[in-house]
Formats: sequence, structure tokens, C-alpha cells
Amino acid sequence: MNRVRALLKRVQGSNNAARLRRRKRATTFIYDNLSKLTTALLVTGYLWMCLIPIASLSQGTYIDENALQPAQVNTYWNWQDVHRADQYLHHLEGLRDRNSTSEERAQFIRNELANLGLRAATQNYTFTTSYGLLSGVNAYAIMASPRTSSSEAMVISATWRSEVGEEPYNLRGISTVLALAAFLKNYSLWAKDIIFVIGDGYLDGMQAWLNAYHGTIPPNLETGLLEHTSGVIWTALNIDYSGHSFSHLGVFFEGLNGRLPNQDLINSVRLISHYTGGVPFIVYDHLEPNDFPDRWQTTSVLANAPDFIRQSPQLQDFEYRAKNIARHINYQARGKPSGAHGLYHKFRIDAITLFAVPATGPHGFLALGRIVESTLRTTNNLLERLHASFFFYLFTSPGTFMKIGKFLPSAVLVSAAMMISGLGNWVNAGWLREAVTENDREETAAGGPNNMIQGKKMFIWRMRRRPLLRPLFTVLGTHAMGWFAFILLRSPLYVEDDLIASVGLFGQLAVLPLGFAILPDQTPEVAPFSLLLKSFNLCLASIVISTTSLLNFSLAAVLAVILAVPLMYSSCSQPPPLLIVSLAKYAAYCFLAWGWLFLRDEVKQAIWDWEVLGIWFFPFICIVYGPLVTQAAVVSLPP
Repeated sequence: MNRVRALLKRVQGSNNAARLRRRKRATTFIYDNLSKLTTALLVTGYLWMCLIPIASLSQGTYIDENALQPAQVNTYWNWQDVHRADQYLHHLEGLRDRNSTSEERAQFIRNELANLGLRAATQNYTFTTSYGLLSGVNAYAIMASPRTSSSEAMVISATWRSEVGEEPYNLRGISTVLALAAFLKNYSLWAKDIIFVIGDGYLDGMQAWLNAYHGTIPPNLETGLLEHTSGVIWTALNIDYSGHSFSHLGVFFEGLNGRLPNQDLINSVRLISHYTGGVPFIVYDHLEPNDFPDRWQTTSVLANAPDFIRQSPQLQDFEYRAKNIARHINYQARGKPSGAHGLYHKFRIDAITLFAVPATGPHGFLALGRIVESTLRTTNNLLERLHASFFFYLFTSPGTFMKIGKFLPSAVLVSAAMMISGLGNWVNAGWLREAVTENDREETAAGGPNNMIQGKKMFIWRMRRRPLLRPLFTVLGTHAMGWFAFILLRSPLYVEDDLIASVGLFGQLAVLPLGFAILPDQTPEVAPFSLLLKSFNLCLASIVISTTSLLNFSLAAVLAVILAVPLMYSSCSQPPPLLIVSLAKYAAYCFLAWGWLFLRDEVKQAIWDWEVLGIWFFPFICIVYGPLVTQAAVVSLPP
């Protein structure tokens, strides 16, 4: 028995030793090929991003929630309702032509809704921003459900202004909502309350109404509680119909800070638009290449290419999908909603904007009314919130989309390359690899003189200290500088003279980090400051990108493209270059970090978005993005 136990111990010991040897070989291989591994991850991630528009990576859309049953009902919206919408449009055009005030417009809409027998009211609001006061008046009405106790609701909304089409006023969208209010109250099949909201302005009015409805009034919003309320809002449709007539129905779906609605809502409207309204359904206002081939070939980026390239169906499809993805990234990365519907997402309300693409025909009030009626009938069937379909997706075309698992790894691979590079710098900071001869190693071990003797060359690792206080203070100091910039840009000093303030702030943010690099490194026995700071910088940036990719993929992808290469290759070359070269490199990093300060109109818009809508993009750029690049600028300085 003892022999068996001894044999088992011997076998177990040999297995452990073999496992340790394999681990050591793997670790050595990874370390020796670290630069190749990080480069491979970077290239793979960037290529993946470039290949996202390929059709083979997308799949067809489908309905997950069986209760919806889209396009399965008969609609009753007819020409009489179209005539009523035309009458409302005539009155609204009169209000526009005589330049009526917000109070006059809201009172007219409130009176029209009250005349229909609905509970109607107006809401006055005032936002206090860094650039002054922003006031307006909303109008809304509630149609109580005849079959339930008003515990659930749906919303149909429109805003006074439109920022997508050429016409700045959304008069036909408001007329559609008013005509629908008169039409829908004649039927008793509704299981949910229907709320009609006409927001003043473009986004500010709807933001004020939603905050008041849910009782989340921020300190800079002056408004009272709503006179009439209903139950929990599940879905919302925002109507944007600014042209005379339309040829296609576009969908806008991005919400605040990158939120997206449940995909079932968009898929349902697509089917209803096709089968009930007979209207082509598109993403945003991007017409497909087959709709108007001549127009597409003149506006395409391949317009000057040879005919066999310009007329290639595969390249046209790739360009169309890339255009949709680029538009999506433009909205989502900045956290900006693509319409008033995006403000609902903050309160877990699935909402989209239906945009009537302006054209000379053939569709108008009749088709749009049928589509909205059928969509309301569809969402009226819901017994619970939409949850079965996707909340993370990319719409590449009206009928195809990408799951999160097919585009998320592209940003994660770049993030992994940055993390591995940062950990590699951490190891290099703690260990010094020295080349010695075999004889020199024996003499050194025996206490003999440390003379270089010709013989077999070997490498030894010598541990050195890694003082963390200085790089840690540098990281905290740069982020404190970002917080200072965030406060200053909202102060009266910047508002009064934004140009001088931008130049002065850029100068301060460029000069102050030089103080972190003044102290020289101590001895070879201590890890270099720049190596420790680069390790912190890469690991922190990797964490930011990987975490953001789960919440806002577009922002993570943009950060991966902008940050990865500059941060990974920010070290000062050996031997150190000329001082003027080092300062030029430092200035380039500072411009990458804070050059956006000179885009004054964009800065003002970002501040407004933060103060009125609560979009995180402005504080994120100031407190996270800018300091990360500033840390790389400090790393680039010679010791």
C-alpha cells in the first residue's frame, strides 16, 4: 500500500512539474512575442471594424414577441380624417405665418384637443443654462382607456420644429397627431391610455414634459407638476412630417447616451409600413441604391470611379450599409438622440421617430395615418413591456441587422491589445533584463570581480523597485485638470469671451502637465517614471473602452480608433531625440487631447446637451478622454 502511495505521489509530482514547465514556456513565448501579439490584436480589431458593413455578417430582422401580431388588423383611417388633418394644417400654417408665440400655439392645440372631449392642458417650462434661459409651452391631452384602469399608456408625439428635413417646422406631423386624436377616440378597443403630446422647440419641450410626468425635475428646470397624468408609458411614436408629401418612411431610433429601443418595435413598424401603408421603409432618410439609381450614382463616393466599379451591386450595397452605420455611430457615440423619441429611453420607454422623407409624392396623410393606427393596434396587444428582442444591435439596412456578438469583439480586441501592452510595460518596469557571460555569472555568484569575459552569453533578470506614488499622482492630477476644464467651460468667463477663454484654457492644460515630468528618474535600480505611467495609462484606457463597449459600442469603437495607437506608441525613443522634436510630439498629443476646445460651436452645443438633456458626452470628453491623452503626452517627454 505504501508503494502505491509513493508511486501516486511521484506521478502527481511529475505532472505538476510538467505543468509548471509548460506554463513557463508559454509565459516566455508570450513575453518574447509581446509586440507581435499586440500588433496582431490591433490589426484584427481594426479590420473587423472595417468589415462590419459586409452583408454576410448581417441577418434578417424578425419579430420575437408573439403578442404584437403586426399588420394583422383592418385599419379605419380614411379620407375624412385626411380632410380633418388638412384643416388643422391650415390653422397651424396661419400661426406660423404670423409668427405666433409659444403660448398662442400651445393654447390653440390645447383648445382643439379639449374640444374633442379629452383631458387637455398646457405646461410652461424654463431651463436655466450657461447661455441664458430657455422657455417654452407644451400642450398635451390624455384619452382614457375604456377597458382598463389607466395603469398603462402609449404616447403619440410631435415637436414644433424638425431638424432632419429642409422644412424647419413640423406642421404636418402636428396635424397628424391632432387628427389621430379626433379619430382614435371613436373606438373602444384600446386597452391602454393614449397620450397626445406636442412639444415646443425640438428637444427641450419634450424633455421638460417627460421630467414633469415622471417627477424627475432637475434643479435647472422650472416647471410645475402636470395637471393630468396617466399610468406607466410603455411605447411612444414620434411623428416628423415636415414636407408636403413623402416617398419613404424613415426610422430614427437612437436615444440618450447610446440607448436603443427594443428591436421588435422597429421590426413591427417596418412590416406595417410595407403591408398596411404600402410605403417603402428605410433607415434614417437614406434611400437605397435601387430606389433612384441615377441619383445614387451621382451622390456616391464612387461617383468618379470606372463604370464597372460604380455600378457594382456589391460595392453599392457595402457603401449603403457603411453609410447607415456611420450615421448610427455619429448619433450614438456623442450620446445625442436622433429625435425627440430618444428622450423617452431614459425612462425605459421604447420609442422611435417616424420620418416622412420629403418628396413630390405619392404618399401623404392617408398612408401615415394608417401606419400609425396599425402600429397603435399592435402595441395595444402587449401584456408586458417589450423584452424578447434585442436592445444591442446595428441596423445595416431596413431588413437586416447585426447582433452584438458580431460587432462587439472588434472593440474588445483593440482593448485587449492595450491591456496586454500595459501589463507588459508593468513587467518591464519591475524587472531589468541584463546580458552577461557564463564566466561573468560564475564570478559574480562567487563574489569575484564583475568583468566582462568572452564566453557563452546569457540573460538574467534583476528585480527593481516600482514607486507608484508619482505616476498615481500624475493620473489623478490629469483627471483633476479635466474636471477643472469641465467647470471652467460652463462658467461666465467662457460664456462672455469663448475665443480668449479657449486659447487660455488650452495653454494651461498644455503647460501644467510638464510639471509631472520635471523630476528626473533616480537610479537604474528604480523603474522609470514614464514606463510606470504608460502602464497605468494603457490599462486605464483599456478598462474604459471595454466597459464602454457594453453600454455604447459606437463610443467604444471611436475611442479604440483614436486612442489605441497614440497611447501604445507614446514612449520616448532611445536615445532621446532633439528637444524640439520631443516638444513637437508633446504638442501633437496636447492638440489631440484638447484641440476640440477651438471648435467653439460644437463645445456650446455639447454644454447645452449636458445641461438640458443630461447627455454625458461633454463631461466624458473633459474628465476621461482628455486626461488619458494628456498622460500619453507626459510619457512622450524625455526623462
